[in-house]
Amino acid sequence: MSGPLGGDRLALDITAETHARLEVTSAAATIALRGPTTAPATYDLRIRVGDHATLHWLPEPLISTRNSTLHQTFTVDLAPTSHLLMREEQLLGRSGEPPGHLTTRLTVRRGGRPLLDQHTAYGDPAPAWDGPAVLGSHHATGQLLLVDPELDTPQEPHVIGDDPAEGYAVLTPLAGPQALIATAVAPTPARLRHLLNTALAYVHVTPRPKAGGEQ
Repeated sequence: MSGPLGGDRLALDITAETHARLEVTSAAATIALRGPTTAPATYDLRIRVGDHATLHWLPEPLISTRNSTLHQTFTVDLAPTSHLLMREEQLLGRSGEPPGHLTTRLTVRRGGRPLLDQHTAYGDPAPAWDGPAVLGSHHATGQLLLVDPELDTPQEPHVIGDDPAEGYAVLTPLAGPQALIATAVAPTPARLRHLLNTALAYVHVTPRPKAGGEQ
């Protein structure tokens, strides 16, 4: 969608009740624009997933355009037996364009206990967002969060990608059981999607050592 515009206040509540299966997508990218005012826009997403329910949040990328300001929050409450697959992708500026200012905060609770609380900020006036320790020369960034009580998660972080120019993804287990996050940076949205899909495939097809060191 062409929005949110500066000054907009958007909110979305999504609930997957017990034993429900829900997939949420979008037809096209979301474009954050300045609009008629320099005031920031806000987009608040609140998700609740009940017992034995499954939610897939898989929208198209968010594009932060020149002079836009968007503050985005995600608050996710999971039951102990729920399943979540959540993908978020951001493109910082259109072709040849610097981005606006974009902040996102993702807070996830599982069974009422904190699982993840993450804050990111890109574009001026955020400090060092395009430095070598953050994005460097890349303009696409995103993450994929997977929570599955039946998942045999990797026990160590795993790096995907061997060419700095083509970007990287890092797959990291979270402190909570059967939960992990893949974070990626890339030069293009297509490459970003490839890295995140590769991380998800690694989780499902790579065999894990059995207890006692048996294979």
